Amino acid sequence: MTRVLFFEPQIAGNTGNAIRMAAGSGAELHLVNPRFDFEDAKLRRAGLDYHDLAVVTVHDSFEAALAALLPARIFAFTARTTRLYTDVAYEPSDVLLFGPEPTGLPDEILQHEAITDALRVPMLSGRRSMNLANCASVVTYEAWRQQGFAGQE
Repeated sequence: MTRVLFFEPQIAGNTGNAIRMAAGSGAELHLVNPRFDFEDAKLRRAGLDYHDLAVVTVHDSFEAALAALLPARIFAFTARTTRLYTDVAYEPSDVLLFGPEPTGLPDEILQHEAITDALRVPMLSGRRSMNLANCASVVTYEAWRQQGFAGQE
């Protein structure tokens, strides 16, 4: 199943929600240097009892994450591009990369040689951003839909 990669997430509750999404969809969740204590109450509360049902891996660096995830196509999500997430035919081994709240992915990550393409989740004009966990869910479920919701009951 698709792999979701959060680069330096800052809000524990968003990661907790992503853990629930990973448990519900079968996606793997990979985290690069979370900027919060992994035992944070908000993380546990948002993830409820899904922590044991999700595959979550924490990496010390972006390079360490790449070493574990490559070879794969890596799609970086940013508001600074025009190509939509729906323009891609997703494959089960794809990596969906999202940046920290509230800044998004830094240029050195967006321009990294391992990045296949930059995509965006559309929103109405004049809006700055969507919630990290919500964006990850929208794209993860689109990738899963394209794969025929493999493994669902």
